[in-house]
Amino acid sequence: MKVYVDADACPVKQTIMTIAGEFAVPVVIVKSFSHFSPADDPAGVETVYVDTGAEAADYRIMQLVQTGDIIITQDYGLASLGLAKDCTVLHHKGFAYTNTNIDQLLQTRYLNAMARKSGKRTKGPKAFTSEDEAAFSRLFRETLDARLA
Repeated sequence: MKVYVDADACPVKQTIMTIAGEFAVPVVIVKSFSHFSPADDPAGVETVYVDTGAEAADYRIMQLVQTGDIIITQDYGLASLGLAKDCTVLHHKGFAYTNTNIDQLLQTRYLNAMARKSGKRTKGPKAFTSEDEAAFSRLFRETLDARLA
């Protein structure tokens, strides 16, 4: 089992690396070359760089991921693909994507896109809070506990 992180806009990368390190679970950070860093990865962490294209990180994650891996993303499309591949998929705000909630999330995304296309304004995501980080941390620990039990 590995943890794959859709990392370009992920505010919990450090939390992921810390908690996964406690459980000795490898982490693969996937991000675009525009976020390149010459810093060495911590032990147990690998960084994969991709082109800056719209879904380049998503495509690369889907090439690398295997059944039973964990994906952390805020992208509903990637979450849907990960669920289809029998992966556990988590959002950085502390909820798990499931086969029960993914259709509604995708439908809401579609309706918002159509509204924006017709000139209407839609609300963006709420700001990431310390409560969100705590919820993610709890969920990630619980997920690793359950998977490694």
